[in-house]
Amino acid sequence: MVPVILSGGSGTRLWPYSRSAYPKQFLPLVSERTMLQETVLRFNESDTPIVVCNEEHRFMVAEQLRSIDVQANSIILEPVGRNTAPAIALAALRVLQKEDQLLIVLPADHIIPDLDAFLAAVSTAESAAMQGDLVTFGVVPTYAETGYGYLKAGDARVGSSEVFSVDQFLEKPNVKNASKYIECGDYFWNSGMFLFKASRYIEELQKHAPEMVAACRAALELATDDLDFVRVDKSSFEACPSDSIDYAVMEKTDRAVMVPLDAGWNDVGSWASLWSASEKDENGNSIKGDVIAEDTTDCYIQGESKLIATVGLESVVVVQTDDTILVATKDKVHNVKQIVERLKQMDRPETMFHRKVFRPWGYYDSIDYGERFQVKRLMVKPGAKLSVQMHHHRAEHWVVVSGTAEVRNGDNIMMLNENESTYIPIGVTHSLANPGTLPLEIIEVQSGSYLGEDDIVRFEDVYGRMPG
Repeated sequence: MVPVILSGGSGTRLWPYSRSAYPKQFLPLVSERTMLQETVLRFNESDTPIVVCNEEHRFMVAEQLRSIDVQANSIILEPVGRNTAPAIALAALRVLQKEDQLLIVLPADHIIPDLDAFLAAVSTAESAAMQGDLVTFGVVPTYAETGYGYLKAGDARVGSSEVFSVDQFLEKPNVKNASKYIECGDYFWNSGMFLFKASRYIEELQKHAPEMVAACRAALELATDDLDFVRVDKSSFEACPSDSIDYAVMEKTDRAVMVPLDAGWNDVGSWASLWSASEKDENGNSIKGDVIAEDTTDCYIQGESKLIATVGLESVVVVQTDDTILVATKDKVHNVKQIVERLKQMDRPETMFHRKVFRPWGYYDSIDYGERFQVKRLMVKPGAKLSVQMHHHRAEHWVVVSGTAEVRNGDNIMMLNENESTYIPIGVTHSLANPGTLPLEIIEVQSGSYLGEDDIVRFEDVYGRMPG
């Protein structure tokens, strides 16, 4: 059985903690591990996963797998988003290049506390999948949720009291209909998790969306291996129709079945959902960070770098990051997406990046900025190297805080130790590397008429990033 981990989401409903360049699947929301890591570790070591992710997230995926000692079967890079049906098709076609196997398809951003119950449901689904059914998992609902789609269960399949036909896929309901679904007892939350043979998925997709199969097959046939990644052909994949697996296959096939799942599943789709899934104190508060809560109940409060003090709050979400503060009532947190849209219209960077931005070589933290200047703190991992590059509009001054830096500054190659520095004028080719065994910390002062991250012309890059 091959776990297929779908890691293409942007997680806008958990803004400002989750951002498009660093979405929720890469964050430790309910444990010390990230949601991607928790998803991968639900299976034993022999089930090496295929991860399908946004090309921009590739190094985060590789690093998070490496840190839990997991070697991926493949990390497939999507050059553009085309929804879940093509993403799964890429994984299925990749598996079929060797042999037909079962695929357990899992979004990378779900919580499943009861692992035994989950694995028992997977075991039940396995026999149906081996017989050619396309299995989805219907979560036993605990309340009238309006933020999930629903499945209506039909008759039990012959020979199994735990596998049911799927009579209907339903969109997110209003409160009235959601309450009816709960009262009826035949409706389940649509988990977005699936189990089927790779060959059966491609057969059904070929039947209902042949142009999608053709585009994915071409994208994979023209793919190139890049370090740990499978880089599919961009032009072929751009031509692929965009659709979810539910619309493209599951609602059209006559072999869709459902296995009930009662394992505490939560898709962490909002701050209210995260509050529900988190540990709470005697006042019903979930608190992370430096927080003093007085006369405060049923709140989610998370601080990243500052003391947060609350008085007289009830059912409120407070989230502080280095560059933002969110305050919302729990019943209105779904409107966070509207805030994100407004910020995008204003071209604000807070929708995409945190103040600390991770790169394959380490990270940089934007400490201060103003008109014509910016100050960053860079951490370069041992053995890592930034690209050989130049800038058209800015000069840079590097000061070594700790560690040893190997610097190329024009035609000069030099070693800089603590408290030593170099100045790089506009237009001069340069690079930075850490030849040591300890992290290298640099203070970088930029000055110039334009300080955007897109003012980088790369000449060489050990991580395979495109020139530009």
